[in-house]
Formats: sequence, structure tokens, C-alpha cells
Amino acid sequence: MKKKILRIFVVVLLLGVAGGLCYVNTLTPIITGYAAKNLASGIFVGNRTQESLENMDLNFSFIKFTSNTVDTVKKEVTSRFLWASSKAIYIEGFGCTLVREVDEATIRNRPFTIVALPDVNPDTIAWPAGDKVSDTIPADIDQIKLNNAIVNAFKDSIGTKGTFAVAIAYKNQLIAEKYRDGFSNKNRFLSWSMAKSFTHALLGIMVKKGLMDVNKPADIDEWKNDKRANISIANLMHMNSGLEWNEDYGNASDVNVMLHQKADMAKYAYNKPLDVSPDSLWHYSSGSTNIVSYLIRKKLNNDAEYFAFPRKELFNPIGMRSAVFEVDPSGTFLGSSYIYASMRDYVRFGLLYMNKGNWLGNQILPEGWTDYAMQPANGSKGEYGSYFWLNQSNDYSDVPADLFMCRGHDGQYIYIIPSIQLVVVRTGFSKKEDFNYQKFLTAIVASIKTNPNFR
Repeated sequence: MKKKILRIFVVVLLLGVAGGLCYVNTLTPIITGYAAKNLASGIFVGNRTQESLENMDLNFSFIKFTSNTVDTVKKEVTSRFLWASSKAIYIEGFGCTLVREVDEATIRNRPFTIVALPDVNPDTIAWPAGDKVSDTIPADIDQIKLNNAIVNAFKDSIGTKGTFAVAIAYKNQLIAEKYRDGFSNKNRFLSWSMAKSFTHALLGIMVKKGLMDVNKPADIDEWKNDKRANISIANLMHMNSGLEWNEDYGNASDVNVMLHQKADMAKYAYNKPLDVSPDSLWHYSSGSTNIVSYLIRKKLNNDAEYFAFPRKELFNPIGMRSAVFEVDPSGTFLGSSYIYASMRDYVRFGLLYMNKGNWLGNQILPEGWTDYAMQPANGSKGEYGSYFWLNQSNDYSDVPADLFMCRGHDGQYIYIIPSIQLVVVRTGFSKKEDFNYQKFLTAIVASIKTNPNFR
């Protein structure tokens, strides 16, 4: 009897171990892919050190147990965990990409088009076109309150953990800029899902050129003969396409598989089946944004032109000299997640939207496009527009209701409040509950004397 019980115990133990190994095996490409991609981009694009990234950005869950090798000559990173490994490579002007399902030579040999930066010294040109910033703070700013709000954001105590940098513009003027020790204006910061708002801008430019209509069905061949044929670009922008999707970052979810295992990320997303009717249910999906990025590529129908498009049509016109938009292994811009830029350049993007798509007299975006960003998506309960988050659900109760924002994973924010002409950018690495974003923004708004809630 004892031997029988022992045998059963051993069998159960072995089955448990086998099950655990199978589960870990599904995660190893994600674990190593996350480490390799984020370390490579952080070093070769973000101008950070391996030590800084491993101590801050990669120091969690299984990711912290990866063994990472950085080749500064070839500009590539290989990350290993147990029996698995992943490699990310650097492409001049286009950041880093994982080598997945496509060989390295194919990735490197695409017709990447590097558009030159404007031939001017930004330090000699007044902000916001350049980096010559006025030392005078507007009289209606309470400097003590503003400084206290910014200092508090870096305290690393309960509710203030993980801030890398803060930059603030008021009435189009840059009035504050602060960096955590080890960071500076020489760093580029990862957007995560703030990139979705940039995709909104690029799509707007396509609309302005008459090349796309967001209210028409998305041009996906695989959808033409099934129920997905009715999904419009607007549905994709509003996150209510009806496509099946799992955005949970904690496991082998759709978003993790897409970002860390797939070469053609848009294809992975558009091959998902229809779960509910389009425009009937709001469901956040990074896959939807990568489909839109693919649609822009398909419409331009010229990769050299496509690779030049963000810099030529958006970054250069608004002075975003530092911006790097990364591509997936198939060559499509990763519109859901991967832009790197300086704090000042993120502020510039916020100013573009605060000023209704107009940049110093040049109408970059279509008339009404920024208003469209703020129209609540069906089913979102006022929390989401089109690739921008809203405040119509009153999450930020002490901030003007016209607040809308770019929001990225682990605490990346561009806050835009047109009614008080305020743009606030915060970047960092903060897990849930680490940072109180409402308290942070409320304190900054409270420093404006003309704000209705000023005390």
C-alpha cells in the first residue's frame, strides 16, 4: 500500500514538473525577447547603460534572471534564459528589432530610408522650433507649488516611485524640466503605448492627403469574404473592432506573443477571429494599432516612401529631431509600442495636439482631427477616444475635463489640457500602485493661478 501511494506521489510530482516546464517553455521566447529587445533599444537608441536597464527596467519577474550579452561593435544583444535565447539587432535610424521568423540579412537589407534632419543648430533657435528656452517663467505660475510638485514626483516613496523625467510646457513655453540621477536630455525615452497617439497623427496626415478614409472598411484582403469585412479603420482606432484579443502583459497573451514572437505583427493581429460585432464592445488592443500601421504601409505601396514617412511628414516638421520609430521584423512601424524620443520632443508632440494640429502656422493635421481624438469611443464610458485616453470618466477629478492624454505601459504619459494651455510629460518605470498619477497632475495644475481650482 505504501509503495502504491509512493508511486502515485511520484507520478503526480512528475506530471506537475512536466506541466511547469511546458508552461515555462511557452514563456521563454517572451522572457528572452523582452530582455533582448528592451536592452538593445535602451542602450543603442536610448543612450542608457546595461547596468541601468538591468537594475531598473528589467529587474522583475523571470526577466531579471536572463543572461544578457551586449555586442557594442555589431550593436546587438543576445539574451538567454534556461534553454532559450533571443537576439535583437540595431538598424541605423530605425532602432532595434528582434530576429524572429525572418533571417537577419532580410531584416537588414530592407530599403530603409533615412531622411536628413533640418540643417540647423536647434540651440540657436527659439523654443518650440528649437531648444533656445526662455529663462522667464510666466507670472501666473506659482513657482513654489510647481517646484514642489516636480520634486515630489522623484521622491521614490509610496506613490512616487520610478520617475525618470518630467517636462512641462505652459502657453507653449517650456517652463520645467527635471531628470532622475543618471538621466539627462541626451536620453531617448521609450513610449510604450504612447506610440498609438503618434500613429493617430500619421493616419491624420494620410487623411489630410486624401489617401485614407477612416470611416471606410479596412483594406484587409483576408477580411473581404467574412464578417470582418465591416470593420472600419475608425473601429480599429476606437478599440472596438470586435476582434478577439488578450492584452494581459503577465503571460503568453496575444500582446506578448505579438511583440516578442512574431515577425509580421499586424498579420498576427488581423488574423484574429471576430469575437463580437464591430462598434459594439470597447476592448483595448495593441494589435489594432499595428493593423492601422500596416494599412498605411499598404496604401503608400512603396517601402522607401513608407520608411521616410514619419520623419518627413511629422517628426521634422515639428522639430522632433531625436525621435526614432522602430519597426517589426517584417518592416512595419510598430505603431502600438515602440517610439523613442527625448522629453522635449514628447512635449512638442503634446503641443501639436494642444494647438489643434497646427505647428507655428503650419497645419500638420487635418482640421478637426484633434477633436476627433477626443470623441469618446462607443463602449469606453468616456475613458478613450481614438488612440488617446480621455478624462470624461472623471478619473482626474481636480483637473479640467478637456484633459486628454497619451498613455504608455509602466507610467509613460503626455498630458494635454487645452483649456489651460498645459502639456505635461512624465516617463519612468512604475508598476501598478507605484505612482499616483492623479495626485501628480493635480499638483501641477494647482500651480497655475488662472486655473479655476487655484487656492
